[in-house]
Amino acid sequence: MTQIAFIGLGNMGGPMAANLVKAGHQVTAFDFVQAALDTFVEAGGVAASSAMEAIKDAQVVVSMLPAGKHVAGLYLGSEGLLANLPKDSLVVDSSTIDVETARRVGVEAQSLGIHFVDAPVSGGTAGAKAGTLSFIVGGDQTCFERAQPVLEAMGKNIFHAGDAGAGQIAKMCNNMLLSVLMAGTAEALQMGVENGLDPKVLSDIMVKSSGRNWALEIYNPVPGVMDGTPASNNYQGGFMVDLMNKDLGLALSAAQASNSNVPMGQQASPLFKAHGDAGYGGLDFSSIYQHYSNNKV
Repeated sequence: MTQIAFIGLGNMGGPMAANLVKAGHQVTAFDFVQAALDTFVEAGGVAASSAMEAIKDAQVVVSMLPAGKHVAGLYLGSEGLLANLPKDSLVVDSSTIDVETARRVGVEAQSLGIHFVDAPVSGGTAGAKAGTLSFIVGGDQTCFERAQPVLEAMGKNIFHAGDAGAGQIAKMCNNMLLSVLMAGTAEALQMGVENGLDPKVLSDIMVKSSGRNWALEIYNPVPGVMDGTPASNNYQGGFMVDLMNKDLGLALSAAQASNSNVPMGQQASPLFKAHGDAGYGGLDFSSIYQHYSNNKV
């Protein structure tokens, strides 16, 4: 049994922390939302009144926060967690943030003798609840091996992408591609429907043809075509448009920094931004399907 502090019990962090408890770890968590703490306590965890209280006696710290500024604020500086953790502690940050912040935290952790990995996830809320997330890990080999048993309690696929920050880059590449796939899939399905095709029949055809992709197989964006998807639940749950826009912003910033040519990502970004600006930011990103039917040229 490992003593773990978990910071951030949102839609992803809450189920992840609960799975650590299920795996037999002693988990103390902190979140600013009392309801999230109450749910975690019901799952067998321990609630703390602050992040600093949560890390008392912790061997491992896991965080799942909204943005880089929150991660920097949590870990860096004399009042940050890194300055108050003992040497040889392990820090796992699963937030999706900018590469620069991930590397800054990694460098500071290393200087203090603390093991650090950035480990953003793929798999959405369903994967978080089921414990089947993919973790995309950045950090040296020693840190990765130290983190692996903890990550395996929350996920199914654990990838070592490279040094600190590499996990964030790999996650950005994945989600930029995901945005392109979903936008293209929704576009093709909408065109088929407007030409008299049944979206389920068209989906079945494309799944067995060269257009086959994850969105068609697992996450169909057309309501009623596939059970258990956000599209068949009024686009509730899943991965919000606002979060896709955040990730696309991070990806395009990283592309600019590396002078990478990403024309498809640059085309997908304004589509999702317009969809979010139209009031659909809280819906699952597959609701981009509605953008095509609601915005005729």
